[in-house]
Amino acid sequence: MPKMKIHSGAAKRFKKTGGGKYKRSQAYASHLLGKKNPARKRRLRKSSTVKPADVKRVKQLIR
Repeated sequence: MPKMKIHSGAAKRFKKTGGGKYKRSQAYASHLLGKKNPARKRRLRKSSTVKPADVKRVKQLIR
């Protein structure tokens, strides 16, 4: 049986941290930035972790 391929789109979006958690980038940071205040845009630049409810799904996609 051939090896399973990883989900390329998910592999680009999620990275595993040293502690075993999964890192992701924030949504809503790419367009319509004129109406968002500077503090909000600054917060959106930071990365975040995947919620525990979604970890199983992410793990399955990027193995």
